[in-house]
Amino acid sequence: MLDDALLSINQVTTREQWSLRQAIEGYASQGVHGIAVWRDKMHEGGGVKEAARQLEDNAMEVSGFCIGGLMSTSHDAEFQVRLDDNRRVIEEAAAIKARAVVFVAGGLPDGSTDLDRAYGQVLKGLSILLPEAKAAGVTLALEPLHPMIAASRSVLTTLKQANDWCDQLGDGPELGIAVDVYHLWWDPELEKEIARAGKRIAAFHINDWLANTQDLRLDRGMMGDGVIDIPKIRRWVEAAGYTGHREVEIFSERNWWQKTGEEVVRVITERYQTAV
Repeated sequence: MLDDALLSINQVTTREQWSLRQAIEGYASQGVHGIAVWRDKMHEGGGVKEAARQLEDNAMEVSGFCIGGLMSTSHDAEFQVRLDDNRRVIEEAAAIKARAVVFVAGGLPDGSTDLDRAYGQVLKGLSILLPEAKAAGVTLALEPLHPMIAASRSVLTTLKQANDWCDQLGDGPELGIAVDVYHLWWDPELEKEIARAGKRIAAFHINDWLANTQDLRLDRGMMGDGVIDIPKIRRWVEAAGYTGHREVEIFSERNWWQKTGEEVVRVITERYQTAV
């Protein structure tokens, strides 16, 4: 039996059905006391102070705050805007006691083919933000995304690359890695790089890759409905030293966003014990 206390649900899994308050109460009503909060939904629901109150009232632990990053711009003025926005993300994450900010690098700027410049912009942004995250007691968790969305969403695409960036930027509690099985399951070096990541792992996201997927970002499967060997990857992550939440994160336009929030949470709690 897996420890139910380590189950968390990323709010995106029910974002089409529930507000943040409804998600907090809906998860808690079925015994789930871990949540990853999405910033836009938090502000729709009254902002940071109201979210912090709701989370505390329902004894919720915040496994993640989504999202930070998106630093790969080619314009200096826009780079500064994004820096300032990430500073606010760090402040908000600290206020709701999030264990990590999920940091998505950003894709190629419009019209660009220069991956090296994009890498450099992200690393520059991180070098500026990390001391501020450290001062706030916040971890920025680099999340490698599937290579098929490198242009549109993240030029950081492998766990090896995330480990290399951590080596370059320096180890410290303010910098970590988010391991998402959806984005990394295919990687033949995954076991080795998870072991290398070790205590850097600050978040572990679970879901499934559907063999007949119809959208690279918005058609994830429930655990057990696809092709990922989730238990094997979980064992690797935990052998590396990770002891935090197993966070269910499912973007699903054609399936799970069409069901009631109550049904989604019920199935998650069942599959947590049978497919994770």
